[in-house]
Amino acid sequence: MAEIDEPLLRRRLAGEEKATELEEPGNSSSAVAERKPARLASLDVFRGLCIFLMMLVDYAGSIFPVIAHVPWNGLHLADFVMPFFLFVAGISVAIVYKKVSNRVDATWKALLRALKLFILGVFLQGGYFHGTTSLTYGVDIEKIRLFGILQRIAIGYVVAALCELWLPFHRSRSEGLRRIYNWQWCVVLLLSVVYLGLLYGLYVPDWQFVVQSDSSMATASNYTVYLVKCSVRGDLGPACNSAGMIDRDILGIYHLYTKPVYRNLKECSISGDGQVPQTSPSWCHAPFDPEGILSSLTAAASCIIGLHYGHILIQFQDHKERLWTWAIFSVSLMCLGSLLALVGIPLNKSLYTISYLMVTSSAAGITFCLLYALVDVYGWRRVTCAFEWMGKHSLAIFILVTSNIIVILVQGFYLNSHDNNIINWIITRFVHK
Repeated sequence: MAEIDEPLLRRRLAGEEKATELEEPGNSSSAVAERKPARLASLDVFRGLCIFLMMLVDYAGSIFPVIAHVPWNGLHLADFVMPFFLFVAGISVAIVYKKVSNRVDATWKALLRALKLFILGVFLQGGYFHGTTSLTYGVDIEKIRLFGILQRIAIGYVVAALCELWLPFHRSRSEGLRRIYNWQWCVVLLLSVVYLGLLYGLYVPDWQFVVQSDSSMATASNYTVYLVKCSVRGDLGPACNSAGMIDRDILGIYHLYTKPVYRNLKECSISGDGQVPQTSPSWCHAPFDPEGILSSLTAAASCIIGLHYGHILIQFQDHKERLWTWAIFSVSLMCLGSLLALVGIPLNKSLYTISYLMVTSSAAGITFCLLYALVDVYGWRRVTCAFEWMGKHSLAIFILVTSNIIVILVQGFYLNSHDNNIINWIITRFVHK
């Protein structure tokens, strides 16, 4: 192991250097309490890597389906992005709320921050921006998508923040991690039990929905009524799972994601331009939100697992001890998650199953171990400087990418004709080939 300036890292974790605006602690006005925790370089690199992977799978997933989201069960590269974001958020919570003198004030700040993030997510992913094929904008309030990526991160963040602020027993290092934070693990267990109970225990009856054609004329002939036959309990397929039923009943079917990835299943026979034929099963036409209510329970558990990695970072001062503890925990999660997948709980991102939670959290932990060793232990920051920069400006980059502002700027440069631009060329040559 290389020689490390351990006192410097301790001072960083103790909050003696300047933090960024995305890690705002809820401390009092005293001089010590107002010190903001410093950035951990490897954490910024990890956050930047998440942003890079998000852009990669969004823009290259249509060209290389092997990295795009799996239609239902299984794992591709894109299916790791969301758990990685939640994992990073959990570690950040541990650092930010390491020392808080006024828990009530910190709680209000955490709730306000989560609310802002949730509202921003509704605006960005609610359908206000119409994408690269249309330069129009605007959204029908009756059909706006209510849940999405930022909303899920906001939920995970606020659950982890409340756990960190109110549930630890002691702050003494001599008490050990399990005794200090065992109530937080009780929250993970509770979330998992409630999730499993609702996923397997709720009865899903037959249901129907109405789809309007693209015609602007609102006549009876432009509406198609689809009936989905279920009458089952504990089904984990795309048509009759209880997660979709909960979202339809609480949020409303027209506030869900209108282009679910399960449309890429063979049963749906989706065309190259993204249209589902009328001969496909009825559920292929239905909206479904992969960031829905039920799956947010296990997603929040991902954030608490990241919080535990942050506890290890703060309480252990030796690099080898940190890496060894992280590695043991990551391997344990991977083995347990793989075992659950073998016994019948599929790896499913859309449902955020327990096996998926454990396997992806393990992958996030292993990735963080590697980045921590590379960046903070061996000091190879030049190699990862681009990711570190992206991590420091992750929210701004996310907004630019999600709103298609970057794509619109590139699309604005054309030759002779508006359609003769690089974006349309890529879409026609590769995406809709």
